[in-house]
Amino acid sequence: MPQHFEQSEMLKRLPEQFFAKLAAETQEYKQQGYDIINLGQGNPDLPTPNHIIKELQEAAENPANHKYSPFRGFRYFKEAAADYYKREFGVTLYPETEIAVLFGGKAGLVEISQCLLNPNDTALLPDPGYPDYMSGIAMAGAESYSMPLQPQHNFLPDYSTIPEATLKQAKLMFLNYPNNPTAATASKSFYDETVKLAKKHDICVVQDFAYGALSYDGPKPQSFLQSDGAKDTGIEIYTLSKTYNMAGWRVGFAAGNPSVIEALNKFQDHMYVSLFGGIQSAAAKALKGDQTSVRELEATYTERRDRFMTAIRKIGWEADTPQGSFFAWLPVPSNYTSEEFADLLLKKAHVVVAPGKGFGDYGEGYVRVGLLESADRLEEAADRIARLGIF
Repeated sequence: MPQHFEQSEMLKRLPEQFFAKLAAETQEYKQQGYDIINLGQGNPDLPTPNHIIKELQEAAENPANHKYSPFRGFRYFKEAAADYYKREFGVTLYPETEIAVLFGGKAGLVEISQCLLNPNDTALLPDPGYPDYMSGIAMAGAESYSMPLQPQHNFLPDYSTIPEATLKQAKLMFLNYPNNPTAATASKSFYDETVKLAKKHDICVVQDFAYGALSYDGPKPQSFLQSDGAKDTGIEIYTLSKTYNMAGWRVGFAAGNPSVIEALNKFQDHMYVSLFGGIQSAAAKALKGDQTSVRELEATYTERRDRFMTAIRKIGWEADTPQGSFFAWLPVPSNYTSEEFADLLLKKAHVVVAPGKGFGDYGEGYVRVGLLESADRLEEAADRIARLGIF
């Protein structure tokens, strides 16, 4: 009999991985032979643009990339990230002190709590929000305080409701706009208010900008770093996963406050020897190269959103039109919980959606739909749901 080794207290504190459970349930139905329309995860369905793939292929043949990369990443990638922010948002960043290379955005979002929080410190969390924010907080042995995101406040946190004692104790605040799961966006005035609050209470802001290239019906999404003083009070975490369909490549970066960037770099010095050089070369090409594919991607998601929202409204399912990201945040019928309704759609319509409860207490009453199938398949999902006669 193999000896059983007890897990560490840190591992025991970790919450259940929400998306892993959802993926397992989906796979179970696929194995039974059902045609599943999976709208439950945030995995981009389109391929990486060809010019980025070709850059990786060429870089992989370069013997210089067969050695360990510099611990803190190649300067050319950090310069490409800085150039991207200057071109897209008018924000000036110093590559060596204000940008940290990340193994995808998720890595930075989990690591940041371990870099800045001590046991019993407090982090302010959006609710509903990306579940993995909690993972890093649990690893650090810290506490969280939920900031409700509600429709009457445009799914933005209402800072006036946070107790003064909590603000004094908080060291970290997570934000995410365009938002997962609510598909809401944030304005410059909101970020200006955030900077003012963070400066007053010495709180580090971590803005998760994963969907920074994906908005609808207006100007491009606002970067937190566009607000005066934002670099003094925090960082923004950007991933190439969504903008360039590079989810499996695991590449992103953090940008902003130099002390926070140094903390991330120091942590990663002990964890990794940076990313494979070929990945960094391809990422730099993505950021600096032709952006036509990004505009085409935005047009694709716009068509999917419009056709899906039209289809569900035809069956009587009313919901707010998504403003950004590639999600729709849809209210469930009043006689179901979000998990009951998601379970019903999987079992009876073979359509996978993510129950809102998995994103926090204030996610109850909603399901999240990913616009990550073709427009035809999205309309078919609506047709299958219509046949259930719920609406």
